[in-house]
Amino acid sequence: MSAVLLLNGPNLGILGRREPEIYGTDTLSDIEEAVAEEVRVSGWDVISVQHDSEGDLVRAVHEHNDSTVGAIVNPGALMIAGWSLRDALASYSPPWVEVHLSNVWAREQFRHESVIAPLASGVVVGLGAFGYRLAARALMHLSETGTGNPRA
Repeated sequence: MSAVLLLNGPNLGILGRREPEIYGTDTLSDIEEAVAEEVRVSGWDVISVQHDSEGDLVRAVHEHNDSTVGAIVNPGALMIAGWSLRDALASYSPPWVEVHLSNVWAREQFRHESVIAPLASGVVVGLGAFGYRLAARALMHLSETGTGNPRA
């Protein structure tokens, strides 16, 4: 059975209680279950990894490069200056989608540029936890069509 890497960065482990007016009330566990439900139709499992440390996220990307069909990545604030995560994702072969719960372009100016997004197969922002479901659907589509690696 194949698997999707669900990678969540700093502060996302406290979803549901972290600024619910911005990030919603769904917990990371709720999101993991939603993604698992979406990808189950493709026979895929979910490998969920959340770390507040960039180095641990980098390690997870490297560890799962050959064992996953794709990834859903919410780098959190690492989108702004997570250069080592960016470099790890540059060497991640399968397609992956960057996700943000809030619309980062409707927020503070410092959130308006992602160092990671140019490498992604796609980006979903501002749709709350539902954005993860859309990212899962996008990965299934990319897998079926054999597209999705912008670096190819």
